[in-house]
Amino acid sequence: MKLKNITLSLALALGIVGLPVAAQAPAQATAKSLDELLEQVRTADARDAKANAEREARFAAAREQQRSLLAEANAEKTALENQAAALAKQFEDNDRLIGELTQARDIKAGNLGELFGVMRQTAGDFATVARNSMLTAQFPDRVAQIDRLAQTKTMPPMEDLNRFWFEMQREMTEGGKVVRIQAKVTAPDGSQADKTVLRVGPFVAVSDGQFLEYTTGANAFSTPPKQPPSKFGGIAEDFEEEGSGYHAMVVDPTRGVLLNLFSQRPDMVQRIVEGESVNWLILAIGLIGTIIAIYQFGYLTLTSTKVNRQLANLNNLSTDNPLGRVLLAFKGGNAPSSNEDSEVIELRVSEAVLKELPPLERGQSFLKLGVAAGPLLGLVGTVVGMIHTFQVITESGSGDPKLMAAGISMAMIATLLGLGIAIPLLFANSALQSRSKRLIQILDEQSTGLLAELIEKRRA
Repeated sequence: MKLKNITLSLALALGIVGLPVAAQAPAQATAKSLDELLEQVRTADARDAKANAEREARFAAAREQQRSLLAEANAEKTALENQAAALAKQFEDNDRLIGELTQARDIKAGNLGELFGVMRQTAGDFATVARNSMLTAQFPDRVAQIDRLAQTKTMPPMEDLNRFWFEMQREMTEGGKVVRIQAKVTAPDGSQADKTVLRVGPFVAVSDGQFLEYTTGANAFSTPPKQPPSKFGGIAEDFEEEGSGYHAMVVDPTRGVLLNLFSQRPDMVQRIVEGESVNWLILAIGLIGTIIAIYQFGYLTLTSTKVNRQLANLNNLSTDNPLGRVLLAFKGGNAPSSNEDSEVIELRVSEAVLKELPPLERGQSFLKLGVAAGPLLGLVGTVVGMIHTFQVITESGSGDPKLMAAGISMAMIATLLGLGIAIPLLFANSALQSRSKRLIQILDEQSTGLLAELIEKRRA
Protein backbone atom coordinates (compact mmCIF):
# COMPACT_ATOMS: atom_id res chain seq x y z
CA MET A 1 0.00 0.00 0.00
CA LYS A 2 2.82 2.35 0.88
CA LEU A 3 4.56 1.67 -2.43
CA LYS A 4 1.32 2.19 -4.26
CA ASN A 5 0.87 5.60 -2.63
CA ILE A 6 4.45 6.58 -3.50
CA THR A 7 3.88 5.52 -7.08
CA LEU A 8 0.63 7.55 -7.24
CA SER A 9 2.32 10.62 -5.83
CA LEU A 10 5.16 10.30 -8.32
CA ALA A 11 2.68 9.87 -11.12
CA LEU A 12 0.81 13.02 -10.04
CA ALA A 13 4.03 14.96 -9.83
CA LEU A 14 5.12 13.80 -13.23
CA GLY A 15 1.68 14.66 -14.57
CA ILE A 16 1.93 18.19 -13.19
CA VAL A 17 5.44 18.63 -14.51
CA GLY A 18 4.46 17.21 -17.87
CA LEU A 19 1.49 19.50 -18.36
CA PRO A 20 3.22 21.60 -21.02
CA VAL A 21 4.23 18.46 -22.80
CA ALA A 22 0.71 17.14 -22.53
CA ALA A 23 -0.59 20.43 -23.84
CA GLN A 24 1.72 20.10 -26.80
CA ALA A 25 1.09 16.36 -27.28
CA PRO A 26 -2.37 15.61 -26.05
CA ALA A 27 -2.48 12.38 -28.01
CA GLN A 28 0.24 10.70 -25.93
CA ALA A 29 -0.78 7.24 -24.65
CA THR A 30 -1.34 6.64 -20.97
CA ALA A 31 1.50 4.65 -19.29
CA LYS A 32 0.53 1.20 -18.12
CA SER A 33 3.59 0.57 -15.91
CA LEU A 34 6.34 2.48 -14.19
CA ASP A 35 8.81 1.60 -16.86
CA GLU A 36 6.59 2.98 -19.56
CA LEU A 37 5.99 6.01 -17.47
CA LEU A 38 9.67 6.51 -16.99
CA GLU A 39 10.26 6.08 -20.69
CA GLN A 40 7.66 8.62 -21.47
CA VAL A 41 9.19 11.10 -19.07
CA ARG A 42 12.59 10.61 -20.66
CA THR A 43 11.15 11.05 -24.14
CA ALA A 44 9.29 14.22 -23.07
CA ASP A 45 12.43 15.72 -21.60
CA ALA A 46 14.33 15.09 -24.78
CA ARG A 47 11.58 16.58 -26.86
CA ASP A 48 11.34 19.62 -24.61
CA ALA A 49 15.06 20.11 -24.70
CA LYS A 50 15.00 20.01 -28.48
CA ALA A 51 12.14 22.49 -28.66
CA ASN A 52 13.87 24.82 -26.25
CA ALA A 53 17.04 24.62 -28.27
CA GLU A 54 15.14 25.51 -31.43
CA ARG A 55 13.39 28.38 -29.64
CA GLU A 56 16.69 29.70 -28.33
CA ALA A 57 18.13 29.51 -31.82
CA ARG A 58 15.19 31.50 -33.18
CA PHE A 59 15.53 34.04 -30.40
CA ALA A 60 19.22 34.40 -31.14
CA ALA A 61 18.53 34.87 -34.86
CA ALA A 62 15.83 37.43 -34.12
CA ARG A 63 18.13 39.29 -31.73
CA GLU A 64 20.74 39.59 -34.44
CA GLN A 65 18.11 40.81 -36.85
CA GLN A 66 16.83 43.37 -34.31
CA ARG A 67 20.36 44.52 -33.68
CA SER A 68 20.84 45.00 -37.44
CA LEU A 69 17.53 46.90 -37.74
CA LEU A 70 18.44 49.07 -34.76
CA ALA A 71 21.73 49.90 -36.35
CA GLU A 72 20.02 50.85 -39.59
CA ALA A 73 17.43 52.98 -37.72
CA ASN A 74 20.17 54.76 -35.79
CA ALA A 75 21.99 55.44 -39.02
CA GLU A 76 18.83 56.79 -40.67
CA LYS A 77 18.07 58.90 -37.59
CA THR A 78 21.54 60.38 -37.70
CA ALA A 79 21.13 61.17 -41.42
CA LEU A 80 17.74 62.80 -40.85
CA GLU A 81 19.09 64.84 -37.94
CA ASN A 82 21.88 66.07 -40.15
CA GLN A 83 19.38 66.89 -42.94
CA ALA A 84 17.08 68.70 -40.46
CA ALA A 85 19.97 70.76 -39.21
CA ALA A 86 20.87 71.67 -42.80
CA LEU A 87 17.27 72.58 -43.59
CA ALA A 88 16.95 74.64 -40.42
CA LYS A 89 20.07 76.53 -41.37
CA GLN A 90 18.73 77.00 -44.90
CA PHE A 91 15.38 78.22 -43.50
CA GLU A 92 17.14 80.76 -41.32
CA ASP A 93 19.20 81.90 -44.27
CA ASN A 94 16.11 82.18 -46.49
CA ASP A 95 14.16 84.02 -43.79
CA ARG A 96 16.96 86.47 -43.38
CA LEU A 97 17.18 86.86 -47.17
CA ILE A 98 13.42 87.44 -47.39
CA GLY A 99 13.63 90.14 -44.73
CA GLU A 100 16.47 91.82 -46.57
CA LEU A 101 14.63 91.63 -49.91
CA THR A 102 11.38 92.92 -48.34
CA GLN A 103 13.21 95.85 -46.83
CA ALA A 104 14.88 96.56 -50.16
CA ARG A 105 11.54 96.30 -51.95
CA ASP A 106 9.89 98.71 -49.52
CA ILE A 107 12.75 101.17 -49.97
CA LYS A 108 12.50 100.95 -53.75
CA ALA A 109 8.70 100.94 -53.81
CA GLY A 110 8.40 104.30 -52.13
CA ASN A 111 4.77 105.48 -52.57
CA LEU A 112 3.64 102.41 -54.52
CA GLY A 113 1.61 101.24 -51.52
CA GLU A 114 -0.45 104.40 -51.57
CA LEU A 115 -0.68 104.15 -55.34
CA PHE A 116 -1.98 100.59 -54.98
CA GLY A 117 -4.74 101.79 -52.64
CA VAL A 118 -5.73 104.53 -55.06
CA MET A 119 -5.72 102.01 -57.89
CA ARG A 120 -8.06 99.68 -56.00
CA GLN A 121 -10.43 102.51 -55.15
CA THR A 122 -10.44 103.74 -58.73
CA ALA A 123 -11.04 100.22 -60.01
CA GLY A 124 -13.99 99.84 -57.62
CA ASP A 125 -15.52 103.13 -58.75
CA PHE A 126 -15.03 102.29 -62.40
CA ALA A 127 -16.50 98.82 -61.86
CA THR A 128 -19.72 100.48 -60.67
CA VAL A 129 -19.72 102.79 -63.69
CA ALA A 130 -19.07 99.92 -66.08
CA ARG A 131 -21.79 97.79 -64.49
CA ASN A 132 -24.37 100.54 -64.99
CA SER A 133 -23.14 101.57 -68.44
CA MET A 134 -24.95 100.28 -71.52
CA LEU A 135 -21.54 99.80 -73.15
CA THR A 136 -21.28 96.60 -71.08
CA ALA A 137 -23.93 95.06 -73.34
CA GLN A 138 -21.36 95.38 -76.13
CA PHE A 139 -18.35 94.39 -73.96
CA PRO A 140 -19.74 91.97 -71.34
CA ASP A 141 -16.39 90.51 -70.16
CA ARG A 142 -14.90 93.66 -68.74
CA VAL A 143 -16.88 93.83 -65.47
CA ALA A 144 -15.44 90.58 -64.07
CA GLN A 145 -11.88 91.67 -64.85
CA ILE A 146 -12.35 95.08 -63.24
CA ASP A 147 -13.99 93.52 -60.15
CA ARG A 148 -11.05 91.15 -59.76
CA LEU A 149 -8.64 94.06 -59.95
CA ALA A 150 -10.67 96.03 -57.37
CA GLN A 151 -10.66 93.10 -54.92
CA THR A 152 -7.02 92.03 -55.23
CA LYS A 153 -4.91 91.97 -52.07
CA THR A 154 -1.51 92.13 -53.75
CA MET A 155 0.09 94.36 -56.31
CA PRO A 156 -1.38 93.28 -59.67
CA PRO A 157 0.84 92.50 -62.63
CA MET A 158 1.42 95.04 -65.36
CA GLU A 159 -0.89 93.14 -67.72
CA ASP A 160 -3.88 93.78 -65.44
CA LEU A 161 -2.91 97.44 -65.01
CA ASN A 162 -2.65 97.87 -68.77
CA ARG A 163 -6.03 96.21 -69.23
CA PHE A 164 -7.56 98.51 -66.62
CA TRP A 165 -6.19 101.56 -68.42
CA PHE A 166 -7.45 100.15 -71.73
CA GLU A 167 -10.99 99.67 -70.38
CA MET A 168 -11.12 103.22 -69.03
CA GLN A 169 -9.89 104.58 -72.34
CA ARG A 170 -12.37 102.44 -74.25
CA GLU A 171 -15.21 103.72 -72.06
CA MET A 172 -14.32 107.29 -73.04
CA THR A 173 -13.72 106.44 -76.70
CA GLU A 174 -16.86 104.36 -77.22
CA GLY A 175 -18.87 106.96 -75.30
CA GLY A 176 -18.46 109.33 -78.23
CA LYS A 177 -19.61 106.89 -80.91
CA VAL A 178 -22.96 106.02 -82.45
CA VAL A 179 -22.93 102.31 -83.28
CA ARG A 180 -25.36 99.51 -84.06
CA ILE A 181 -24.99 96.38 -81.96
CA GLN A 182 -26.81 93.09 -81.60
CA ALA A 183 -28.30 92.67 -78.13
CA LYS A 184 -31.14 90.98 -76.32
CA VAL A 185 -34.23 93.15 -75.91
CA THR A 186 -36.94 92.26 -73.40
CA ALA A 187 -40.47 93.27 -74.40
CA PRO A 188 -43.00 94.57 -71.85
CA ASP A 189 -44.68 91.14 -71.86
CA GLY A 190 -41.41 89.45 -70.78
CA SER A 191 -40.41 87.89 -74.11
CA GLN A 192 -36.84 88.31 -75.32
CA ALA A 193 -35.51 88.68 -78.84
CA ASP A 194 -32.19 89.53 -80.47
CA LYS A 195 -32.51 92.91 -82.16
CA THR A 196 -30.34 95.54 -83.75
CA VAL A 197 -29.90 98.32 -81.20
CA LEU A 198 -28.66 101.79 -82.10
CA ARG A 199 -26.53 103.04 -79.22
CA VAL A 200 -25.83 106.77 -78.93
CA GLY A 201 -22.76 106.82 -76.70
CA PRO A 202 -23.57 105.65 -73.17
CA PHE A 203 -26.67 107.86 -73.04
CA VAL A 204 -29.58 106.39 -75.01
CA ALA A 205 -30.39 103.30 -77.05
CA VAL A 206 -33.22 102.86 -79.54
CA SER A 207 -34.60 99.96 -81.51
CA ASP A 208 -37.50 100.06 -83.98
CA GLY A 209 -38.12 103.70 -83.08
CA GLN A 210 -38.53 102.95 -79.35
CA PHE A 211 -36.28 104.04 -76.52
CA LEU A 212 -34.73 101.20 -74.52
CA GLU A 213 -33.64 100.86 -70.90
CA TYR A 214 -30.40 99.11 -69.97
CA THR A 215 -30.89 96.30 -67.45
CA THR A 216 -27.94 96.38 -65.04
CA GLY A 217 -26.33 92.99 -64.51
CA ALA A 218 -28.22 91.28 -67.34
CA ASN A 219 -26.18 92.87 -70.16
CA ALA A 220 -29.44 93.35 -72.03
CA PHE A 221 -31.99 96.03 -72.88
CA SER A 222 -35.68 96.22 -72.13
CA THR A 223 -38.54 98.15 -73.71
CA PRO A 224 -40.30 100.27 -71.08
CA PRO A 225 -44.08 99.90 -70.94
CA LYS A 226 -44.50 103.63 -71.58
CA GLN A 227 -42.47 105.63 -74.06
CA PRO A 228 -41.54 109.34 -73.86
CA PRO A 229 -43.66 111.90 -75.73
CA SER A 230 -44.29 111.27 -79.41
CA LYS A 231 -42.06 114.15 -80.48
CA PHE A 232 -39.10 112.33 -78.91
CA GLY A 233 -40.12 109.07 -80.56
CA GLY A 234 -40.30 110.76 -83.97
CA ILE A 235 -36.80 112.19 -83.56
CA ALA A 236 -35.45 108.76 -82.53
CA GLU A 237 -37.16 107.03 -85.46
CA ASP A 238 -35.79 109.55 -87.98
CA PHE A 239 -32.31 109.29 -86.47
CA GLU A 240 -32.40 105.50 -86.63
CA GLU A 241 -33.37 105.53 -90.29
CA GLU A 242 -30.68 108.02 -91.36
CA GLY A 243 -27.47 106.45 -92.58
CA SER A 244 -24.82 109.12 -92.07
CA GLY A 245 -24.27 112.79 -91.47
CA TYR A 246 -25.46 115.05 -88.70
CA HIS A 247 -29.03 114.70 -87.43
CA ALA A 248 -31.01 115.78 -84.40
CA MET A 249 -31.28 113.21 -81.61
CA VAL A 250 -32.58 113.09 -78.05
CA VAL A 251 -29.66 112.59 -75.63
CA ASP A 252 -30.18 111.95 -71.93
CA PRO A 253 -27.04 112.96 -69.98
CA THR A 254 -28.40 111.14 -66.92
CA ARG A 255 -28.39 107.86 -68.88
CA GLY A 256 -32.12 107.21 -68.79
CA VAL A 257 -33.33 109.05 -65.68
CA LEU A 258 -34.76 112.07 -67.50
CA LEU A 259 -36.36 109.97 -70.23
CA ASN A 260 -37.98 107.82 -67.57
CA LEU A 261 -39.34 110.95 -65.89
CA PHE A 262 -40.68 112.18 -69.24
CA SER A 263 -42.30 108.78 -69.78
CA GLN A 264 -44.07 108.96 -66.43
CA ARG A 265 -45.53 112.38 -67.14
CA PRO A 266 -49.27 112.22 -67.91
CA ASP A 267 -50.31 113.63 -71.25
CA MET A 268 -53.00 116.27 -71.72
CA VAL A 269 -55.81 113.72 -72.04
CA GLN A 270 -54.82 112.04 -68.79
CA ARG A 271 -54.64 115.38 -67.01
CA ILE A 272 -58.09 116.30 -68.31
CA VAL A 273 -59.49 112.95 -67.17
CA GLU A 274 -58.00 113.51 -63.71
CA GLY A 275 -59.87 116.85 -63.50
CA GLU A 276 -63.22 115.06 -63.57
CA SER A 277 -66.40 116.65 -65.03
CA VAL A 278 -65.38 120.32 -64.71
CA ASN A 279 -62.66 119.94 -67.34
CA TRP A 280 -65.03 118.24 -69.76
CA LEU A 281 -67.55 121.04 -69.30
CA ILE A 282 -64.88 123.65 -70.03
CA LEU A 283 -63.82 121.75 -73.14
CA ALA A 284 -67.43 121.42 -74.31
CA ILE A 285 -67.96 125.19 -74.04
CA GLY A 286 -64.70 125.82 -75.84
CA LEU A 287 -65.58 123.35 -78.60
CA ILE A 288 -69.04 124.87 -79.13
CA GLY A 289 -67.57 128.37 -79.15
CA THR A 290 -64.91 127.33 -81.65
CA ILE A 291 -67.51 125.80 -83.99
CA ILE A 292 -69.68 128.92 -83.78
CA ALA A 293 -66.69 131.20 -84.35
CA ILE A 294 -65.50 129.25 -87.39
CA TYR A 295 -68.97 129.09 -88.90
CA GLN A 296 -69.69 132.77 -88.29
CA PHE A 297 -66.27 133.81 -89.55
CA GLY A 298 -66.94 131.95 -92.80
CA TYR A 299 -70.42 133.46 -93.06
CA LEU A 300 -69.15 137.02 -92.49
CA THR A 301 -66.31 136.52 -94.94
CA LEU A 302 -68.73 135.35 -97.64
CA THR A 303 -71.20 138.13 -96.82
CA SER A 304 -68.46 140.76 -96.88
CA THR A 305 -67.43 139.57 -100.32
CA LYS A 306 -70.99 139.84 -101.61
CA VAL A 307 -71.50 143.28 -100.05
CA ASN A 308 -68.29 144.57 -101.62
CA ARG A 309 -69.42 143.24 -104.95
CA GLN A 310 -72.80 144.96 -104.45
CA LEU A 311 -71.09 148.26 -103.59
CA ALA A 312 -69.30 148.12 -106.89
CA ASN A 313 -72.59 147.70 -108.76
CA LEU A 314 -75.39 149.58 -106.98
CA ASN A 315 -77.46 149.81 -110.16
CA ASN A 316 -77.97 146.05 -110.24
CA LEU A 317 -79.26 145.12 -106.80
CA SER A 318 -79.29 141.47 -105.63
CA THR A 319 -81.04 139.74 -102.76
CA ASP A 320 -78.07 137.49 -101.93
CA ASN A 321 -76.51 140.11 -99.66
CA PRO A 322 -77.79 142.36 -96.81
CA LEU A 323 -77.02 145.60 -98.67
CA GLY A 324 -79.00 144.55 -101.74
CA ARG A 325 -81.97 143.51 -99.63
CA VAL A 326 -81.96 146.81 -97.70
CA LEU A 327 -81.79 148.90 -100.90
CA LEU A 328 -84.44 146.82 -102.67
CA ALA A 329 -86.79 147.53 -99.77
CA PHE A 330 -87.04 151.20 -100.99
CA LYS A 331 -86.70 150.88 -104.74
CA GLY A 332 -88.99 149.69 -107.44
CA GLY A 333 -92.34 148.53 -106.19
CA ASN A 334 -91.25 149.01 -102.57
CA ALA A 335 -90.54 152.72 -102.97
CA PRO A 336 -92.40 154.93 -100.43
CA SER A 337 -95.37 157.00 -101.64
CA SER A 338 -95.22 160.77 -102.01
CA ASN A 339 -97.55 161.42 -99.12
CA GLU A 340 -95.63 159.15 -96.71
CA ASP A 341 -94.13 160.93 -93.72
CA SER A 342 -90.33 161.27 -93.50
CA GLU A 343 -90.27 159.82 -90.02
CA VAL A 344 -92.12 156.77 -91.25
CA ILE A 345 -89.63 156.35 -94.08
CA GLU A 346 -86.77 156.63 -91.59
CA LEU A 347 -88.37 153.97 -89.40
CA ARG A 348 -88.78 151.71 -92.42
CA VAL A 349 -85.10 152.15 -93.25
CA SER A 350 -84.13 151.32 -89.67
CA GLU A 351 -86.40 148.30 -89.78
CA ALA A 352 -84.77 147.00 -92.95
CA VAL A 353 -81.33 147.43 -91.39
CA LEU A 354 -82.39 145.77 -88.13
CA LYS A 355 -83.62 142.72 -90.04
CA GLU A 356 -80.12 142.15 -91.31
CA LEU A 357 -78.38 142.55 -87.93
CA PRO A 358 -79.17 139.14 -86.27
CA PRO A 359 -77.31 137.05 -88.89
CA LEU A 360 -74.38 139.46 -88.77
CA GLU A 361 -74.12 139.39 -84.95
CA ARG A 362 -75.00 135.72 -84.59
CA GLY A 363 -72.98 133.77 -81.97
CA GLN A 364 -71.24 136.78 -80.47
CA SER A 365 -73.32 136.64 -77.29
CA PHE A 366 -72.31 132.98 -76.72
CA LEU A 367 -68.66 133.83 -77.34
CA LYS A 368 -68.90 136.59 -74.74
CA LEU A 369 -70.46 134.09 -72.37
CA GLY A 370 -67.64 131.60 -73.02
CA VAL A 371 -65.02 134.31 -72.40
CA ALA A 372 -66.60 135.08 -69.05
CA ALA A 373 -67.47 131.50 -68.03
CA GLY A 374 -64.09 129.93 -68.91
CA PRO A 375 -62.08 131.47 -66.05
CA LEU A 376 -64.99 130.97 -63.65
CA LEU A 377 -65.22 127.27 -64.50
CA GLY A 378 -61.44 127.07 -64.19
CA LEU A 379 -61.80 128.54 -60.72
CA VAL A 380 -64.36 125.87 -59.90
CA GLY A 381 -61.90 123.18 -61.02
CA THR A 382 -59.19 124.82 -58.93
CA VAL A 383 -61.42 124.66 -55.86
CA VAL A 384 -62.17 120.97 -56.55
CA GLY A 385 -58.44 120.24 -56.87
CA MET A 386 -57.62 122.04 -53.63
CA ILE A 387 -60.37 120.10 -51.84
CA HIS A 388 -58.76 116.91 -53.10
CA THR A 389 -55.35 118.11 -51.89
CA PHE A 390 -56.65 118.93 -48.43
CA GLN A 391 -58.32 115.54 -48.25
CA VAL A 392 -55.00 113.84 -49.03
CA ILE A 393 -53.25 115.96 -46.38
CA THR A 394 -55.92 114.95 -43.86
CA GLU A 395 -55.54 111.27 -44.65
CA SER A 396 -51.74 110.94 -44.94
CA GLY A 397 -50.23 114.16 -43.64
CA SER A 398 -48.11 116.67 -45.52
CA GLY A 399 -44.79 114.85 -45.37
CA ASP A 400 -44.79 113.55 -48.95
CA PRO A 401 -45.25 116.21 -51.66
CA LYS A 402 -46.00 113.52 -54.25
CA LEU A 403 -49.29 112.72 -52.55
CA MET A 404 -50.40 116.36 -52.87
CA ALA A 405 -49.15 116.78 -56.43
CA ALA A 406 -52.19 115.07 -57.96
CA GLY A 407 -54.65 117.52 -56.37
CA ILE A 408 -52.53 120.56 -57.20
CA SER A 409 -52.18 119.32 -60.78
CA MET A 410 -55.97 118.90 -60.97
CA ALA A 411 -56.41 122.47 -59.77
CA MET A 412 -53.89 123.94 -62.19
CA ILE A 413 -55.13 122.06 -65.27
CA ALA A 414 -58.66 123.36 -64.67
CA THR A 415 -57.38 126.93 -64.48
CA LEU A 416 -55.30 126.37 -67.61
CA LEU A 417 -58.26 125.01 -69.56
CA GLY A 418 -60.50 127.88 -68.45
CA LEU A 419 -57.98 130.46 -69.62
CA GLY A 420 -57.20 128.32 -72.64
CA ILE A 421 -60.74 128.61 -73.99
CA ALA A 422 -61.39 132.18 -72.78
CA ILE A 423 -58.41 133.81 -74.51
CA PRO A 424 -59.00 132.30 -78.00
CA LEU A 425 -62.75 132.98 -77.76
CA LEU A 426 -61.98 136.57 -76.77
CA PHE A 427 -59.87 137.10 -79.90
CA ALA A 428 -62.44 135.29 -82.04
CA ASN A 429 -65.25 137.45 -80.67
CA SER A 430 -63.22 140.58 -81.28
CA ALA A 431 -62.54 139.55 -84.87
CA LEU A 432 -66.20 138.73 -85.50
CA GLN A 433 -67.33 142.03 -83.98
CA SER A 434 -64.90 143.90 -86.19
CA ARG A 435 -66.23 142.22 -89.34
CA SER A 436 -69.87 142.56 -88.36
CA LYS A 437 -69.43 146.24 -87.40
CA ARG A 438 -67.89 146.95 -90.76
CA LEU A 439 -70.87 145.41 -92.55
CA ILE A 440 -73.35 147.17 -90.25
CA GLN A 441 -71.55 150.45 -90.90
CA ILE A 442 -71.91 149.90 -94.67
CA LEU A 443 -75.59 149.17 -94.23
CA ASP A 444 -76.04 152.29 -92.08
CA GLU A 445 -74.16 154.46 -94.56
CA GLN A 446 -76.05 153.20 -97.60
CA SER A 447 -79.43 153.25 -95.86
CA THR A 448 -78.82 156.76 -94.55
CA GLY A 449 -77.77 157.88 -98.02
CA LEU A 450 -80.90 156.27 -99.47
CA LEU A 451 -83.05 158.02 -96.88
CA ALA A 452 -81.47 161.38 -97.69
CA GLU A 453 -82.03 160.77 -101.38
CA LEU A 454 -85.71 159.98 -100.84
CA ILE A 455 -86.24 163.08 -98.68
CA GLU A 456 -84.53 165.30 -101.28
CA LYS A 457 -86.74 163.91 -104.05
CA ARG A 458 -89.86 164.62 -102.06
CA ARG A 459 -88.77 168.17 -101.33
CA ALA A 460 -87.98 168.75 -104.94
